[in-house]
Amino acid sequence: MKYIVLFAGLILSHLSLGQTFRYVLVLSKAEKKLVALDYKSLDIITKVSVSEDPHEIVTTPDGSLAYISHPLMNGNGHEIDVVNLKTMKPRNVIDTKPFYIPHGLVYLNEKLWFTAQGSKSVAVFDTRENKIAQVFGTGQDFTHLLHVNADGNSFYTTNVESGTVSIFEKKNLPPYMPPTGVLPVNTSPRLEWRQTLVNVGPGSEGFDVSSDRQELWTARPDGKIVIVDLIKKEVKAEINTQTEGLHRLKITPDGKTVCVVSVKTGDLLYYNKVTHILEQKDKIGQGAGIFMDGESNRMFISCTPNNKVVVIDLVTRKEIKRIDIGRPDGITAVLVK
Repeated sequence: MKYIVLFAGLILSHLSLGQTFRYVLVLSKAEKKLVALDYKSLDIITKVSVSEDPHEIVTTPDGSLAYISHPLMNGNGHEIDVVNLKTMKPRNVIDTKPFYIPHGLVYLNEKLWFTAQGSKSVAVFDTRENKIAQVFGTGQDFTHLLHVNADGNSFYTTNVESGTVSIFEKKNLPPYMPPTGVLPVNTSPRLEWRQTLVNVGPGSEGFDVSSDRQELWTARPDGKIVIVDLIKKEVKAEINTQTEGLHRLKITPDGKTVCVVSVKTGDLLYYNKVTHILEQKDKIGQGAGIFMDGESNRMFISCTPNNKVVVIDLVTRKEIKRIDIGRPDGITAVLVK
């Protein structure tokens, strides 16, 4: 009840004064809720009911909508929830069939990209036309997380069980030469997508891409960090952390440090991105997801098995707050205009 009263007051203030809202949004698997936190105080403002097994979340640039994936990996999930962040109410559900088990999400230019790990593919949903606009088959098992570059001409995925990273690029290719050996009249170069697979080892799941798009860092449960050269499309280095259960990693907003969490040991590792040297190791809880908030220079870690979100100041590397949330997973920040 206190959440409802507080949120109602904020809504009235917003409508009367034309103010904007800034939130941190956290998905709770245990409660099947989207939890909205005040951006500064990190107090809970309100909760919105969503479908079962919420995993990843992205928002539109204007902050009006949130998209939430529901993999239901044991039941061929096929739903992505859409939540209206201005009213904090569910809006509709996207049925992704025949592309099953949606997980990784990226919103770009009014299109929602998502991995369909049950269908070994990446699909693009046109939010204006309300239909699938394009599909990319990876041919790999457990196509899980996704990064799409801002120009929309290249993207990367981790294929966890196949132990590969997919590098997709839109390329200018020469005309296709038919078996006759003679090009048809008026043939011209063609613009098509091509996939390159890089072997990074089974279990590689969480990953991040450097701001210059030169490197992709990923981590394996056996304690190895693998660095992929995105220009040469090959593994350039491996780091043996000797910490089992590595799950997710993120590069800090300043681009200097790679933060890695273990969902097995509860360790948080800070690696220098240039030297590959371990700078710091802390016990924070069984981290299963990381969100870097460049605006506030804070790191949010979902410790799913421990039912808490840990917030770290990236300047001091000290813990700011622990937030009790039932089996938290996807986290993001949003400015609702």
